[in-house]
Amino acid sequence: MVGANAARGWAEMDLTIAPQHATRRTAPAGAAGRNGAIDALRAVVTLLVVFHHTAITYGAIGGWYYKELPPSATLGSRLLVLFCTVNQAWFMGLFFFLAGYYTPPAWVRHGTAGFIRERLARLGLPIVAYVLLLSPLTIALAATARGRPFIRVFGYLWRHGIFEPGPLWFTEGLLIFSAVWLLLQSFNRTAPARPHPFPSNVTLLVSALLTGIAAFVLRLMWPVGVNIAFLQLGYFASYAMLFGAGCVAAGGRWLDNIPMKQAIRWRRIAWMTLPLFPIISLLGSRIGWLGGRDGGGWNFQALAYALWEPFVAWGFILGLLVWFQRRFASLRGIWPSLARRAYLIYIIHPPILVTTALVWREITAPALLKFFITGSIACLLCYLVAGLLLRVPGFARIV
Repeated sequence: MVGANAARGWAEMDLTIAPQHATRRTAPAGAAGRNGAIDALRAVVTLLVVFHHTAITYGAIGGWYYKELPPSATLGSRLLVLFCTVNQAWFMGLFFFLAGYYTPPAWVRHGTAGFIRERLARLGLPIVAYVLLLSPLTIALAATARGRPFIRVFGYLWRHGIFEPGPLWFTEGLLIFSAVWLLLQSFNRTAPARPHPFPSNVTLLVSALLTGIAAFVLRLMWPVGVNIAFLQLGYFASYAMLFGAGCVAAGGRWLDNIPMKQAIRWRRIAWMTLPLFPIISLLGSRIGWLGGRDGGGWNFQALAYALWEPFVAWGFILGLLVWFQRRFASLRGIWPSLARRAYLIYIIHPPILVTTALVWREITAPALLKFFITGSIACLLCYLVAGLLLRVPGFARIV
């Protein structure tokens, strides 16, 4: 979706600049150097973002530039809706968690001034480039499916100042979170706090419940689908919770010390929770008191959806972190280049995906088949184009 509901995302910053004014700061253990498992996970979930938007193209619910098939009662559309609903519950939260995890070491290594410059360069400049070029380009491409001239639409958008950040709402949100974190640090003049141990099951349970309740309350004011400054605040309860958890996790090296039994338990909780909301959603159409708009409001559907999301998210995030840590101690083969290009793939994928779908829009095929083929080709093209762009002098220093 072209807003917070669409699952798009990015997190980890490269930490290469020498620290400034870091006399009383201690870098979180394990912050130096790259984590192959995290790089691999970021890369895989970035490709999942591309498939998420491909699903909306062919029948899932959500906002996107080009929709070839509207949501319907067909099996293909229902499966794609389920695919996007599950994605939305966890993968943007994962990116915010990883972003938070690498925020304290970035500040330690760069110093306050360097940290600000680095965030503005790696987050701010891509937003500017997307808003001024990629956004009108993608909108104009999508408009050609309705018979509108590409050049005329592109020019109209520029003349009337119609710009939006699209998937880069995530970097906008991350800039805000980084600014808030930096502001809080400015009030903390004491010695670094003792690293926090990995949270207990009770802590995870309470945090999931509080996050769900906060999401329910937020959606009373800003239901799902309502944008405030291009951000869907109804989803930001879990984003804020996970970003903050990531910042706390950095000091205790949580990603290097996730208790296996605890991760397995929460993964099972996620899988047991997963079918509950689809079942409640189906029952809501038949039982009056279970009905209502799940995107927000005083109704059971909205409460169920808000509580369902964090339990799925906590389990999926912990499970995937452990799974990738066990299998990607280091990256080989295509993985290093894919990991290096992932952020750029995220930035450039909208016009590439829309173009890929438009090329064969006149060919009739099942929605699921088109979803798989278009998504796969778009991922490959994004990978190739990102590789070419990274060869542009100076380009790689930004992304």
